[in-house]
Formats: sequence, C-alpha cells, structure tokens
Amino acid sequence: MTAPEQPLVPIPPRVTPMALPTPTGDQLKAARVAAGLSQAQAAELMGYPLQTGSRGGVQSRTWQALESPTDERNMQSPVFALFLLLTGQHPGFCLLQRTGGDHGAGGEGAEAPSAPPGDATGTRLGK
Repeated sequence: MTAPEQPLVPIPPRVTPMALPTPTGDQLKAARVAAGLSQAQAAELMGYPLQTGSRGGVQSRTWQALESPTDERNMQSPVFALFLLLTGQHPGFCLLQRTGGDHGAGGEGAEAPSAPPGDATGTRLGK
C-alpha cells in the first residue's frame, strides 16, 4: 500500500485546492450555452480578442478555435475554472462580492451575492 501523495510545496491552511480539469471544445461550448452567452460575449468576458466578422458582426476566432472539435488548442484549466466561477456554474465554488473594507481571503465581510452571476456591476451577461 502506498502513502497518499504529499504536495511538493506545503499549502497554507487558508488555501483551498481546486480541481482544474481541461475542457474539451464540446464541454466549453456546453458551459457557454448554459450561461446564455454568444461566443463573442464569452470571449469578451474572458479577455480574448474580438474581430469584425465577414458579415459585419463581432466574433472571436480564438474562442471559435477553443470550441472546435478539430482544433488542437484547449482552454487552459485555470481559465476554464474562472469562466465557470464567473458564470455561476462551478460545481464546488461561487464568487462573493466583497463588502466594506475587508480584503482578506475568506475573512468577515463576505456576503451572498445580491444579483445573479454577471459582470462586476452585478448585471447578468448574455440574455
């Protein structure tokens, strides 16, 4: 019987490890659709570049490639975890808006969000 793996560097008790799976293009698309976002809206939320498409609309070639089943590129796992957090879809964690002057990790002052997942102003993205 082998002993459980120990981290190479000890993790401080305040830090909670998070599983970070790398999504397939289909998983990324499913998460985007579940959030009610277009590819351009999702790309803008995550800071990917936008371009004017051939028909005049806005698009993100980067996001299109990340969702493509034939492209070798995948979204990096920490970026996917952030996307899930920002869109309220992460299976184990949620983001809370800080209140008052508290800026410590997990300290007092955190409260449940008063608005659905969305941008920094609390407005829902997509719909």
